[in-house]
Amino acid sequence: MSVWNYVVTAQKPTNVTHSCVGNFTSPQELNLIIAKCTRIEIHLLTPQGLQPMLDVPIYGRIATLELFRPHGEAQDFLFIATERYKFCVLQWDAETSELITRAMGDVSDRIGRPTDNGQIGIIDPDCRLIGLHLYDGLFKVIPFDNKGQLKEAFNIRLEELQVLDIKFLYGCSKPTIVVLYQDNKDARHVKTYEVALKDKDFVEGPWSQNNLDNGADLLIPVPPPLCGVLIIGEETIVYCSANAFKAIPIRPSITRAYGRVDADGSRYLLGDHAGLLHLLVITHEKEKVTGLKIELLGETAIASTISYLDNAVVYIGSSYGDSQLIKLNLQPDAKGSYVEVLESYVNLGPIVDFCVVDLERQGQGQVVTCSGAYKDGSLRIVRNGIGINEQASVELQGIKGMWSLRSSTDDPFDTFLVVSFISETRILAMNLEDELEESEIEGFCSQVQTLFCHYAVHNQLVQVTSSCVRLVSSTTREFRTEWNAPSGYSINVATANATQVLLATGGGHLVYLEIGDGVLTEVKHTQMEYEISCLDINPIGENPNYSQLAAVGMWTDISVRIFSLPDLNVITKEHLGGEIIPRSVLLCSFEGISYLLCALGDGHLLNFLLKLDTGELTDRKKVSLGTQPITLRTFSSKNVTHVFAASDRPTVIYSSNKKLLYSNVNLKEVSYMCPFNSAAFPDSLAIAKEGELTIGTIDDIQKLHIRTIPLGEHARRICHQEQSRTFAICSLKNQSSAEETETHFIRLLDDQSFEFISTYQLDPFEYGCSILSCSFSDDINVYYCVGTAYVLPEENEPTKGRILVFMVEEGKLQLITEKETKGAVYSLNAFNGKLLAAINQKIQLYKWMLRDDGSHELQSECGHHGHILALYVQTRGDFIVVGDLMKSISLLIYKHEEGAIEERARDYNANWMSAVEILDDDIYLGAENNFNLFTVRKNSEGATDEERGRLEVVGEYHLGEFVNRFRHGSLVMRLPDSDVGQIPTVIFGTVNGVIGVIASLRHEQYVFLEKLQSNLRKVIKGVGGLSHEQWRSFNNEKKTVDAKNFLDGDLIESFLDLSRSRMDEIAKAMGVSVEELCKRVEELTRLH
Repeated sequence: MSVWNYVVTAQKPTNVTHSCVGNFTSPQELNLIIAKCTRIEIHLLTPQGLQPMLDVPIYGRIATLELFRPHGEAQDFLFIATERYKFCVLQWDAETSELITRAMGDVSDRIGRPTDNGQIGIIDPDCRLIGLHLYDGLFKVIPFDNKGQLKEAFNIRLEELQVLDIKFLYGCSKPTIVVLYQDNKDARHVKTYEVALKDKDFVEGPWSQNNLDNGADLLIPVPPPLCGVLIIGEETIVYCSANAFKAIPIRPSITRAYGRVDADGSRYLLGDHAGLLHLLVITHEKEKVTGLKIELLGETAIASTISYLDNAVVYIGSSYGDSQLIKLNLQPDAKGSYVEVLESYVNLGPIVDFCVVDLERQGQGQVVTCSGAYKDGSLRIVRNGIGINEQASVELQGIKGMWSLRSSTDDPFDTFLVVSFISETRILAMNLEDELEESEIEGFCSQVQTLFCHYAVHNQLVQVTSSCVRLVSSTTREFRTEWNAPSGYSINVATANATQVLLATGGGHLVYLEIGDGVLTEVKHTQMEYEISCLDINPIGENPNYSQLAAVGMWTDISVRIFSLPDLNVITKEHLGGEIIPRSVLLCSFEGISYLLCALGDGHLLNFLLKLDTGELTDRKKVSLGTQPITLRTFSSKNVTHVFAASDRPTVIYSSNKKLLYSNVNLKEVSYMCPFNSAAFPDSLAIAKEGELTIGTIDDIQKLHIRTIPLGEHARRICHQEQSRTFAICSLKNQSSAEETETHFIRLLDDQSFEFISTYQLDPFEYGCSILSCSFSDDINVYYCVGTAYVLPEENEPTKGRILVFMVEEGKLQLITEKETKGAVYSLNAFNGKLLAAINQKIQLYKWMLRDDGSHELQSECGHHGHILALYVQTRGDFIVVGDLMKSISLLIYKHEEGAIEERARDYNANWMSAVEILDDDIYLGAENNFNLFTVRKNSEGATDEERGRLEVVGEYHLGEFVNRFRHGSLVMRLPDSDVGQIPTVIFGTVNGVIGVIASLRHEQYVFLEKLQSNLRKVIKGVGGLSHEQWRSFNNEKKTVDAKNFLDGDLIESFLDLSRSRMDEIAKAMGVSVEELCKRVEELTRLH
């Protein structure tokens, strides 16, 4: 690995941090807007559910997301503030379906202590000002002028230093805030202030309320006519206004999120820390509050945000589990719950730990994560590409083509599978036992190879062979009519749909036939100057059975042409360049956009936008899918059409957010594919690969495939053991008894079924902190070692822990030996046949000793002090790299002769570490708690001891994500024939559920991509005017410096989504062709 690194996201953030509902994309449309920390998604509410409209990155971590409507506007604007004190106001542009920035700015102050309880951003209900609480003791005001434009911001001093929540009150003639705060005796109170915009100061507000519930930490302002505020505590809920005070006791709980149901604010949904959803009702008469009622509705994911949409449908955004779309029913179900889950949205966050394993043993890594928290804890198996789940298979050699047919036009299912060989055609059909068996269609020619087959109108089937086109009844299976090729000519390629046939014979003849009831009519015939290599007339216009366009690929001049039907006039001619002929063309439509796909004989695929009315081709793009010829076929999955590209690297082409995406299929080599939707195998595909025919269903179409293993408890550490084919995890379960106790376990899981097969319960107050699979010198066995800590309420740091050594015997965890330690065992590493442990501030080495009675024990050999807390340790050879709680990275070495560990070098910066990894002998990677990455280099050539003792910082980058773990490995098949196969990678997992890849580049590659990145920065502007350069600059309390020796792969790969004119602009600035740029960027997308 190297100093020059490329950071890219394989899985975007999934943790939902904010959501809001309003009329954003038009005055009539209701939108749900979701923030996932560094991304924004805009959805449209439709009767069918949520429809995604936009998903964009934000160059900042979102702290506030609020919709508001300035005076005189017909629809809402979106206000966003980021954790690095930038803000923007966004508006939807319906013409371009993009976000326009209405206002932007920086609200940071030079001095000021950032608030402990997170930033607060609020908007006055009458749109007179935006209020921000960013620093202790200050309230920042951004006023609006009467045209709804933002004016200059100013600060007002706020006496209350420990602010828990601030909201604007409704129905006040002057803008009024309500402040929930804690005094220096830990008592909690509420105060109100009027904001005097002219004097830039606070005026004492209409009321205040002292000595609230000690757990009060959330304010909900109530809209008119009632006004006032709800104060949500852990044991009481209070309604408060200038002239009323009502309180009710509640079951002890911590409310995490709320959502308003009615516009008048008489009902609210409350979500608590255990995932329980309550309805809070304010009872009132004649606009006076008479009381409060609370009712349990049921259980959801642990909510971080709740948005009531419409018609009792609610969006629950979660940081600890999958987000959900739920319906609130009027009647409870059998379990007494009013909650019905309509849809779940995968969330991998927080990824606390993960391991990379090749479970299928195919040379492709899969990531198994410890995801979620508390009751929503789970394991997630994440792998790249789309899986095919095999349902049936049969051995067949030499397949040359496949087509599925129905027995009548209105039959919903396919009956026949036509399989063509070099000198015969076989028909397979499903029998009554749901097995594939040989069948016959009497009217078909079975002694010859079939070139094409299709079902046709009037309950007919059409078969094209090298000599003729036959029409057969699909109900009686009898021959009806045929069209014969002129003598001396044979048909080379053919295609058909339900009403049309297009074929080409030798000598460049192109013949167009139409299908009637028992008749085939030759409508048009034309001769081309060259031979024809491929054809398509897939109907993508208005009529599903008739195409007005035909696509034709040519030999010799290597072109693709668009003809109009029925008159066979050339309307477009596109030269493909190069010497490789087009082998397969396809007219297709994705998300309402028409495309022409054209596959070449060397594994390249071109795609064009196609204008249906003129046949014009634009926006040419080229990708490399493999090295062998590709055949293209459409298929549908979940009522959406996709394209399957069969070749040596089979790929599914699909569209998301109106962009074409390519996802590899986890199969070695596929020669032909056709959809086979039979009653026994609905929505399946028939796949011909080397020597066999398989029928299987396809996974969800996405680039990453995620499988969930719900645990109902919180997994915190995971480790895989190849020899016993198991995983071991450290997990904790909350026993919901009176005194909320936690029990910690070591659990053993089978690595194929993921079922618990053995459990070891830890002592009370004992936590599992680290886990490792390793073997020791002079011992053939493989062990699981677990490091623990006794976490006692009265201690600041654990003073006691254990190292447990287990062996898997007959699927059970057997405790072989244990060793008590004087602190928490934060990390365990296998080290030259010994065990290296990080215990509080000390690094300790144990050797594995054989006792006289034949049993083993761990015996302390040597150690090293000098850390604050040694939390993260990685080793390589005799070198030990330690990530400290607050003292960055240090490098230790083990000396065999002296049997001692000593410090060799350290980074003297103060970084609070969250993960470390060794990239190579001299370069170490770290992540820290301000969401930055950095690399340090060992300076072995230094002239003085002082120089050699310093780890030099060589790379810095703001990731914007909290990394919990790095692991060496790859998510993709490493194919030796590609450049990418040689690039070493490290995978990381974060609190927001991001899985990312860090790839080390060669220097010349880095220089080229850095130039591309800086050109892209000029062309691709950040949403809300946020700067990419500032966002990626390394930033902590002490300093902000530009990123160095790290590149943003997400920005670089977005080059492929640009329009052709933008690509040209960048290619010109780079001095290379667009094709070359696309090729180089596509290679990089193969890293993940």
